[in-house]
Amino acid sequence: MAEDQVAGSQESEKLPVEIDAFLDHLTLERRLSPNTKRNYGQALERFFRWMLADCDWADQLSAVTKGHARSYLVEAQAHYSRRTLRNHVSGLRSFFKFCQAREWIQANPFHNLTLPKPDKPLPKFLSEEQMKQLLEQPKAKPRQEKKRKNDFLLLRDLMIIELLYGAGLRVSELIGLNYGDLDGKRATVRVVGKGQKERVCPIGQVALRTISEFRKSHAKDSSHDRPIVINRQGNRLSARSVQAMLKKYLRSAKLPEDLTPHKLRHSFATHMLDNGADMRTVQELLGHESLSTTQVYTHVSVSRLKKAHLLAHPRA
Repeated sequence: MAEDQVAGSQESEKLPVEIDAFLDHLTLERRLSPNTKRNYGQALERFFRWMLADCDWADQLSAVTKGHARSYLVEAQAHYSRRTLRNHVSGLRSFFKFCQAREWIQANPFHNLTLPKPDKPLPKFLSEEQMKQLLEQPKAKPRQEKKRKNDFLLLRDLMIIELLYGAGLRVSELIGLNYGDLDGKRATVRVVGKGQKERVCPIGQVALRTISEFRKSHAKDSSHDRPIVINRQGNRLSARSVQAMLKKYLRSAKLPEDLTPHKLRHSFATHMLDNGADMRTVQELLGHESLSTTQVYTHVSVSRLKKAHLLAHPRA
């Protein structure tokens, strides 16, 4: 056996035996996914190898202090992204909590440890002009293609895009819509969002006309509990089919194909705020429980204003 393999084997033997019990606990009792178990296992191995290499550690869990935890956090920031580091600390905190509950240690060194704030990438979205371009795609197919079966797809796809963008719906909310959720007089739909919370979303007269046309021409059954968004067989459409449909029209409009249906929701929120909508109103329309979730869109709007200022102002 090579010398480095021998060293690696010896190091593995020095890792706390409690790790195996913890990983079994994740699978058998907490029933966490294999990915989570693997990630937590890697986090523990990296931390204790660091302890062995840098801290003259004597293989006693009780010897790990909050000072060790802070030092590791400082050094690890040079090697891992903030998101990865937060996941690692989550695994380490869970491990020491597990050991504390079994009275193997007195205190959890990772308890109440201050972590670096996670990165908050700004959401991607389409500009208003790009959205107009996208909405034109189902209408722009050659005239001769508009036989009945193609007309079904074009009209349905237009309806999907108008609902995703016009009402800011999640894909799950869109495909869950039934005709009983539609209020034609008020041009609204009743949506069941996250946590089975209901809200009412305006959809606008343009989307309402498209739904009415599709319902009249192509809905085999439009009774109260039947889905609005369907395939040719009249069954509820899948989220995967919505994603594939959008990618097709993004391609034909020469727009970025990595934009998902959820990005139309981002576009809805950004355009609402850009055009003067109140933050609380947008929060309610999106079905966000916390205003802080909605506030990310103000950063998008402010960043666009700053860019415009930089380009246009002589003293920028």
